[in-house]
Amino acid sequence: MKALKYVLPIVLFSLISCKEEVQKKNSKIIAEAQINEVIKKPAFKPSKAFNDYWHGGEAEITSYKLEQVRYAEVRNGNAVMVYVTEDFLPEVQVKADNYSEENVSVLKLNATKNFNTGIYPYSIMQSTFYPVANNQHLIKASASIQEWCGHVYAQLNNRADFEVMSHSYFQSEADQKFNLDKSISENELWTKLRINPQSLPTGKISVIPSLEYIRLRHIDFKAYNASATLKEGSYTLDYPELKRTLIINFNKVFPFEITSWEETTPSGYGSHTEMLTTKATKIKTIKSAYWSKNANKYQILREDLGLQ
Repeated sequence: MKALKYVLPIVLFSLISCKEEVQKKNSKIIAEAQINEVIKKPAFKPSKAFNDYWHGGEAEITSYKLEQVRYAEVRNGNAVMVYVTEDFLPEVQVKADNYSEENVSVLKLNATKNFNTGIYPYSIMQSTFYPVANNQHLIKASASIQEWCGHVYAQLNNRADFEVMSHSYFQSEADQKFNLDKSISENELWTKLRINPQSLPTGKISVIPSLEYIRLRHIDFKAYNASATLKEGSYTLDYPELKRTLIINFNKVFPFEITSWEETTPSGYGSHTEMLTTKATKIKTIKSAYWSKNANKYQILREDLGLQ
């Protein structure tokens, strides 16, 4: 009985403490939810023209003539941008197999580049999944780069923080997993522009450069200070610390097709500090349900895009 006399107050104190901790945690969650609700922008309301263009069961495919800077020289190649809307699972963060009211409508961009550096080829692909609601950051982005030395892969997932996973054949980069504070991602800007160019951020901002640039230049995976300018049909990002400027040119009227882009940056490493410019110029745009056109007879569509 004496032992029970001392145990009961301890148990009661523990229960009260646990209850208080739960209340504090719940209060914090509610407070954060309220803050997010306040700062969250109103969802974009698609027009009939938007729905007809982006929800008509076809993708938009645009080919570009590419002049890519790599190893202090300009290489000729091609680039392709494939935009398409799809249902996305917000938790698992992959394309949904079936329709559900819980799915998120995203505008997906698969952007590819192919060029040669001397004897060996480069193949680059970036995928960005951006909510059509246009009132939050991208949900997911990934990038892969293959060349004869090896391949690298990076993926960013938008959860409580930005969760980053990166794999590389370089010892200094190797296999990494880490979190970042949420910030504007350069990858998302290419899709945000297609929904509403006027919603693009301007002024002094903090931006995570494209996954492609981070991997090719072997820089720290983080947000960098940048200056953004929006003019009629042109969006410019200038990164002083990186000595890098990106200019995206687009059609001023819906659906705001990207006609060209330029990226000026130091040409190499060490003594290779000459500023050179990567350029991409539009060849042609087509609309197609390309996933159903995988028979040999459809290779003619590549010729139509100027890719043969």
